[in-house]
Amino acid sequence: MRLVFEKKASSTFEVKDKIGKICILANFSVQFTVEYNTKIKNESTSFPLPASAHVIKEASNCGEEKETSQVLVVGFGAGHSLRLMFEKHANSYMISNLTFSYNLSDTSLFPDSSGGQREASKAADIQAELNTTYRCHSIHRINMINVTVLFSNVTLEAYLPNNAFSKKDSTCAEDKPTTVAPPITTHIPTTSSLAPPTTTPTTNPDIGRYNVSGPQGICLLATMGLQLSITYSTKNKTVKSEVINLPQNSNASGTCENSTVTLNLISGNTNLSFQFMQNTSIEKYFLQGIDVTASLPLGATEKNISTFNHSLNALRATVGKSYKCVAEESIWISANASVNIYNVQLQVFKISGDKFGAVEECQLDENNMLIPIIVGAALAGLVLIVLIAYLIGRKRSHAGYQTI
Repeated sequence: MRLVFEKKASSTFEVKDKIGKICILANFSVQFTVEYNTKIKNESTSFPLPASAHVIKEASNCGEEKETSQVLVVGFGAGHSLRLMFEKHANSYMISNLTFSYNLSDTSLFPDSSGGQREASKAADIQAELNTTYRCHSIHRINMINVTVLFSNVTLEAYLPNNAFSKKDSTCAEDKPTTVAPPITTHIPTTSSLAPPTTTPTTNPDIGRYNVSGPQGICLLATMGLQLSITYSTKNKTVKSEVINLPQNSNASGTCENSTVTLNLISGNTNLSFQFMQNTSIEKYFLQGIDVTASLPLGATEKNISTFNHSLNALRATVGKSYKCVAEESIWISANASVNIYNVQLQVFKISGDKFGAVEECQLDENNMLIPIIVGAALAGLVLIVLIAYLIGRKRSHAGYQTI
């Protein structure tokens, strides 16, 4: 996978009607991940909505007087656009459809591509009450065919009454703190209920059991202990590290798609999102991406950390079988974050009922089993060599004497 940019730009867009009244006002960051074909193989690239993105006025509109729909179309680069269609109901508005159009002939984003214009579309599941501003700091993920769109730091409102954001907010579910209290064994109290622990846990995380269900039944089944390791700068110009154990009763949710499965875990202001992919050509599934959002302790230069890695190839197993690893696995997210996974057994996509399939052991466990075998074989070989040397020596000693 090719990462084109690391930093995500945040831009403001507005749509006006014929008399200049603003009907849509939006500010957000977007990260796109696109899979495409080259002449040799399948490729994947990730890039943000650039700061140069602009409203395409002729494609955007506030709708006619009796219409309930409004449209914001944002264009960027060589023929790329993001279209948000808003629908109004009795007391609310929502993004009923999101469409991303992209030009594979743009070699700056899609090197070695076979070219052509492509389009992916889906409902965004973003809604708010009328005359309120929708706000969401957390990452909101939208999976489409060959395209993944990540929204973050979103502030938007459609059907504006007064040319500006309303004073009342509608906060997304991801930003609302959960009421689940973490176990004493996994969270150490801090001076602020909004900050993660300021003391490194002395124990491994508890093992939680998670599942994600869709119309066809369970698409993800997992037991594992999770630990988030983060590094941050302080106002005193020092660098500190923090380790957060996720409790086993973290709020779990997710989605089941034909080729992707998402598991979202929320504990307080810590949010982990795992994205699994299926390679149907070789009947394998794997962890492709992790998104991390967490509050930082008091004294940090930033209030939150928000980072991701969508080029992973971890926890890989055969479809229909479960992945198992007793050894601790550390998955690198960025220079500031990593996720440690303990005693994991996981299965994605083809699951029979609510039970794991046949086990495929991880390489770490196989290596741990191989070391004692090698040591034992070496010791057995050494004993055999000593025994052979002893027998040869004894035979030579007898050969030096003659019978009278």
